[in-house]
Amino acid sequence: MSEAETDRQAMRSRGLRLAWFIVAWDVVEGAVAVTAGLIAGSIALVGFGLDSAIEVFAALVVIGQLHGKARYTTALKLIAVSFFALAAYVTVKAVIDLVTQAKPDPSLIGIGLNVVALAVMIPVAIAQRRTGDALGNQVLVAQSDETWISNYLSVSLLVGLGLNAWVGWWWADPVAALVVSAVAVWEGREAWQESRNADRDE
Repeated sequence: MSEAETDRQAMRSRGLRLAWFIVAWDVVEGAVAVTAGLIAGSIALVGFGLDSAIEVFAALVVIGQLHGKARYTTALKLIAVSFFALAAYVTVKAVIDLVTQAKPDPSLIGIGLNVVALAVMIPVAIAQRRTGDALGNQVLVAQSDETWISNYLSVSLLVGLGLNAWVGWWWADPVAALVVSAVAVWEGREAWQESRNADRDE
C-alpha cells in the first residue's frame, strides 16, 4: 500500500470515529434534553432533543457511505422528512404555548447541557470539515455543516433558556423553539437537495 493510500485509509478511519462519536454523543444529548424538557415543560428543549435523534440517523448514513455503500438517497430523504415532521410538531406546540402563555420552569440542566455541547461539538465540527476536505468526501463535509448548524442552535437555545431562567421571560422558550423549527426546515431542505443531487450522480 502506497503512502498516499495509507494516509487516505487513516483519514477514512478518522471520519468513521468522528461519525460514531456523534452517534454516541447525540444519543446521550437527546435523552437528557428530552427528559429535562418534559420535566420543565420546555418545548425548546424537547425539540432540541428530537433534533439530536435525527442527527444520530444522519451520522449512521455517513457511516454507511464511508463503508462503501454508494446509494444512500433513500436514507437522506427519510432524514429530510424527519426534519420536516419535527419542524411541524415544534411549531404547533410553540404557537400553542405562546397563545396560552404556558410558562415553562427554568431548566439549569438544559443550560448546562448546551454549554457542554458547544465545548465538545465545535472542535468536532472543525475536525469533520478537515477530514472531509482531505478525503474529498462531500458527505462528511455536509455532516460538518450540520454539526455547525447544531452549534448555532445550541447558542440560540442557550439564550432562550437563559432569559427564561434569569429574567423570567417565559416567552423566550417557545421563541427559541421556533428557531429550532426553522433550523429543522433548513436541514430538511439541505438533506432533500442532497438526495436529489445524489440521484443525478448515480
